[in-house]
Amino acid sequence: MINPTMTVREVALDLPESKRLFEELKIDYCCGGHRPLTEACASAGLEINQVMELLANVGQSKAPTNGIDFQKLTLSGLIDHIVETHHDFTKTEMIRLEALTDKVINAHGENHRELIRVGELVHLLCTDLKPHMFKEEQVLFPYITAMEKARLQGRPIPFPPFGTVHNPIRMMVMEHDAVGDLLRDLRIVTKDYKVPPDACMSYQALFQALEGLEIDLHQHIHLENNLLFPKAVAMET
Repeated sequence: MINPTMTVREVALDLPESKRLFEELKIDYCCGGHRPLTEACASAGLEINQVMELLANVGQSKAPTNGIDFQKLTLSGLIDHIVETHHDFTKTEMIRLEALTDKVINAHGENHRELIRVGELVHLLCTDLKPHMFKEEQVLFPYITAMEKARLQGRPIPFPPFGTVHNPIRMMVMEHDAVGDLLRDLRIVTKDYKVPPDACMSYQALFQALEGLEIDLHQHIHLENNLLFPKAVAMET
């Protein structure tokens, strides 16, 4: 049963359908998932009782999901999903977004000066995400996979070159927080991705793509911060 004392993370894990509601209500369930639901609602200017009622409706409706029970996946299975579903999507979208952002700035930047800031934020986002995902795929994820394999085979876990898995995880969470800040700044400068009346198709496509990437990154970071990383720390312990 969902109750107001639960953290946003716990609600998102126990009721996966709630993530769509959290997106609509602008409640952070990935980087800010450690906060109690009451605190998260207060920060978003929402009444906890109204949110609890909405969550109850979500729980009753049980809208179809992708059918994956992430809590039952092995760590290697969860990593495969994160890389194949979220990392690959993010890499593809970053290439498209960088080109699309430049195109829209060249066409509309003179009349919409806020686009200059959008371009800066998109550049910072891509600059942060590229090495972040590389470090996960080349260092952290392979170690977690090797640790799980050793445990399943009854062998001692391999010696971590970074001392303990806590260390790279702590760094990844800090980098997730930085990405979350950039996403919030993009939302502010675009006024919740509201396109102006004179927006061309490329302008509309840019804002739609940025909002789509934001939603995917929220789900991506949620799976890492709230599920993969805690399970990896628990396994090492």
